Amino acid sequence: MLSIRRSEPEARIELMPLIDVIFLILTFFIYAMVLMVQVDVLPVPMESYISGEAADPVPATSITLDLDGSIYVGQNPIQLEQVLPEVKSLLETSPDTVIYIVMAAGEADVDRGPILTSLWDHLRESGIEIKLVGAPAPIDPAPATAP
Repeated sequence: MLSIRRSEPEARIELMPLIDVIFLILTFFIYAMVLMVQVDVLPVPMESYISGEAADPVPATSITLDLDGSIYVGQNPIQLEQVLPEVKSLLETSPDTVIYIVMAAGEADVDRGPILTSLWDHLRESGIEIKLVGAPAPIDPAPATAP
């Protein structure tokens, strides 16, 4: 009598599901790292004082120079000649408003240098204190020495 015997299949380790799981874990950790918020302050308990009062936020507005050379005061587009009267009327209604000049980042269609210097000159001449907004300069670990 002839016995028919099946051979046992060889045990195999499938790599595709393993690779899928590894990429899933990698994606989770990358996403978790992106969402992390770095806090650079120490947790300090705040004391409460009888004479204390809440701090009021200082109102601020920005004068933005866009890439195409257009100027915005707050969200409103405006011509260069109208910036000074607009800012003066804004300061009359709220004298403690801080004025920021912001230049949109990117490759500009027009040369915004003359617009910026003209705007700066008009505002400084009228006695309005303005502040520039920009990215912090990189810290050079080795200070340059004079030859």
